[in-house]
Amino acid sequence: MNRLIKKANVLIEALPYIRTFRGKTVVVKYGGHAMTDASLKERFAQDVVLLKYVGINPVIIHGGGPQIDKMLDRLGIEAKFRHGVRVTDEATMEIVEMVLAGKINMEITDLINRHGGSAVGLSGKDGGLILSKPLTAKAWAESLERDLDGEDGDGDFGLVGDIEKVDPSLLHKLQGDHYIPIIAPIGTDREGNTYNINADLVAGAVAGALRAEKLVMMTDIKGIRDAKGRHLSTVSRKDVQRMVKKGTITEGMLPKVHACLDALAGGVGKAHIIDGRIPHAILLEIFTHKGIGTEIVT
Repeated sequence: MNRLIKKANVLIEALPYIRTFRGKTVVVKYGGHAMTDASLKERFAQDVVLLKYVGINPVIIHGGGPQIDKMLDRLGIEAKFRHGVRVTDEATMEIVEMVLAGKINMEITDLINRHGGSAVGLSGKDGGLILSKPLTAKAWAESLERDLDGEDGDGDFGLVGDIEKVDPSLLHKLQGDHYIPIIAPIGTDREGNTYNINADLVAGAVAGALRAEKLVMMTDIKGIRDAKGRHLSTVSRKDVQRMVKKGTITEGMLPKVHACLDALAGGVGKAHIIDGRIPHAILLEIFTHKGIGTEIVT
């Protein structure tokens, strides 16, 4: 009986959050270990479907770096990186699009549909969703808060994109028809060239364009830590900016943090960085008092 009562208490704890977020949009950046572990993939799909069933509108942006690497290796194409960015020539771009907009996107869409959702797979090329431009070394250096001079800072990334504009019209129509959009991080420029875009940046830009209630970034770490290594459950936007300048937040976390800050500046209510290796991480972050990751507030 006590176990049943505990389950009831969990539902009661979630009730005020369900009431508050009903009808609101939550953008989720899906990546890391949660995309490769079979059990975690199932839990993720269940979380997304539950969000939809309680009246919240999830929008999913996914990555796929490890899967791209495997396909390139299988085809005998060398993966090249510069400052953490995948250098993308035309041959690599074909593989990137095939893996992201084809294989991975369809797998996620199918998984959510099999768990009772109504998901639709698309990329930034669909409906003019993401207008892109080439990513410059200068722009990437700014996102990393680093000076790349003397480090091949002027090197070309090829068909790697920066985001010029997000048009959320298609997403609004899909949400109006009760679909769950699953977005591959690919865009085009005004001439029709296709670009590979960092999924964190896409998630932040899409969240801002939709004026989402929340942006949730799934990673393989617990969240943001202070200079002493202590986990921070809540941190302000200004505090995060100071931590970046001091070097407390570095390397791989920087694009994620900048995406969160951009989303908040665009009108998003809160941004969350959570550990996707924890089963049902999304539900635990959104529907419990303490959460499991770090929330960034204005």
